[in-house]
Formats: sequence, structure tokens, C-alpha cells
Amino acid sequence: MAAQGLTTIKSSHSPRETMDRLEAAVTTKGLTVFARIDHAAGASAAGLSLRPTEVLVFGNAKGGTPLMQAVQTAGIDLPLKALVWQDASNETWLAWNDPAWIAARHGLAGAEAMVSRLAALLDEVAKAATTA
Repeated sequence: MAAQGLTTIKSSHSPRETMDRLEAAVTTKGLTVFARIDHAAGASAAGLSLRPTEVLVFGNAKGGTPLMQAVQTAGIDLPLKALVWQDASNETWLAWNDPAWIAARHGLAGAEAMVSRLAALLDEVAKAATTA
């Protein structure tokens, strides 16, 4: 079952390579990487096992601030996050919140142009991260 508002695509690379490629694509686009969280390493440190699972937190004040100026609760979904994980079949996946879903969630009226640009940017960096 797919989560509402979540865009998920399969990667042709390993989880580590997918995340490395995503981070490179994000920085190439001039976005700031705020954090890279390795959930599997955290699980291991707690004596638990978890297949490769990482989150990249990234964004740009020029893009996010206008959304928060319109509706400050959008800040709970900003900066943007992307999740890379390996499933039980050893397939690698990349997922992120759909900007249209974020806008709808917070009642951001009149943000269609920004949402469209953001969606195109996310699609572009996702493609760079997941395709051969």
C-alpha cells in the first residue's frame, strides 16, 4: 500500500550509491544538504538490525520561506526529505513527499507555480539518483 502524498521510484543502483547520487544532484542544483541520517547505523548502534535506510534532509530558503510566509505550518514539512531504502527483495527505492500534497496539507492557495517548479526539481534529482 502506497502512503498518501508519497512519490516512490525504484533505483537501478545500490542504496548507498543512490543516496550518494541524490546528494550530489541536490548540491549541483544549489540546494543545501542539512543532514544525512543513516537509520541502519542507528539501529545497529542500538543492537538492532535494519536493511539500508537513509534520509537526506535538504532545501533552499528562497524556495521554502515563501511557503512558510504563506502558511507557517508548512515548516513541519520543510526542509524537504528523501528516503532511500533496500526492501526484503534487495531492491532499492527512493521516496519523497509530493510538493502538491504538502501544499494541500497546509492549504497553500496560489502556490501552484512554486509547487510545479519544486516537483520538477525533485523529479530531476530523483532521476539523476536512480537511473543508470
